[in-house]
Amino acid sequence: MNDIFDFEQLQLEQGVWQEQNFPNAGRHECFYGIVEEIGELSHAILKMDQGIRGTKVEHMAAAKDAIGDIVIYLAGLCNKRGINLQSAVETAWNEVKERNWVKYPKDGRTD
Repeated sequence: MNDIFDFEQLQLEQGVWQEQNFPNAGRHECFYGIVEEIGELSHAILKMDQGIRGTKVEHMAAAKDAIGDIVIYLAGLCNKRGINLQSAVETAWNEVKERNWVKYPKDGRTD
């Protein structure tokens, strides 16, 4: 687990894997997978907060798994749609990190 790779490497590897395993997958399967995994993440968080159907450790493991799967499905969605995941995340982060909701509660940027 010491190997570190960025979103571009993930996207490249995911594309090869997807073509080997699901060569006939359409453009929507990855989106539906993201939605399914968000449901799993929601379930894990809800049950953890309610303190039912498992332990905190089990729910945290399920949440971590869902988050990882969401990112992998996002890489696949980007492959299918011709989007560079690395660039999309960097662009979004550069916008978000400039916002200051404490100083500018109306829109995060101006009075």
